[in-house]
Amino acid sequence: MERQAFGAENHSDRPARSAWQAMKRGFLGRCPNCGKGRLFASFARTKEKCETCGEAFHHHRADDLPAYLVIFIVGHIVVGAFMGAEAVTQLSMWQHLAIWVPVTIISAIALLQPVKGAVVGLQWAFHMHGFGGHPDELETHPEA
Repeated sequence: MERQAFGAENHSDRPARSAWQAMKRGFLGRCPNCGKGRLFASFARTKEKCETCGEAFHHHRADDLPAYLVIFIVGHIVVGAFMGAEAVTQLSMWQHLAIWVPVTIISAIALLQPVKGAVVGLQWAFHMHGFGGHPDELETHPEA
């Protein structure tokens, strides 16, 4: 029996896709399908389709999830580092601000595109939001 990543069984006629590989490719800014084409046209805007394999990206629905994930990740890292620094040093409030505000902003900006790519890769791997060759339920039944 063919299994999909994360241990979920493939109960459809669609081919199983590796979620880990697709997320890794997306995290690196590459097409989740072939791993060669570029995923992003600009900082946070995906291309319409892969220039190598032709996989369409225009229908993805990453929406706000990448931003929420980045806030969650950066928040935990920065708060933990701040508390560790506070426990072992005697920095003033201004010194803490001079350190942690730039670290927070730079970390959030640096992680936004890779996290968005991983979310798009996850959607591709699980055939979500048009990546399975059919439109979403809401797109098919707009009165719902």
